[in-house]
Amino acid sequence: MSPRKARRLPADVPRRPRGGFRPAPAAGDAAEDEEGSLRLGPETTESAPDGDWVVRAVPGNASDKTYRCPGCDQEVQPATPHLVVWPAYTPGVAERRHWHRPCWQERLRRRRGTSRPR
Repeated sequence: MSPRKARRLPADVPRRPRGGFRPAPAAGDAAEDEEGSLRLGPETTESAPDGDWVVRAVPGNASDKTYRCPGCDQEVQPATPHLVVWPAYTPGVAERRHWHRPCWQERLRRRRGTSRPR
């Protein structure tokens, strides 16, 4: 028996939403900041020997820029799920860093001075 073929709906037939995250708001939208934070995961606070950190998960469909992971010094490509982390004592955007999830989880196990110079 052959596998069932997917059939396309005609263009004039409305499609059911599949769920997941809402699309990014249009530029200049008044609720842009509020809407943008809804697309991201919830903020959690983590305490570790290196301090208190606010951690937020970013799903792949919410990122459209390339970032540099401070853990491995590799690029976090657009549409890649990752974490945004910043010190808990500051709300500033300038302190935020985008990490691969495994790099963030392994950061305390890395020996100092073994990573590449920045």
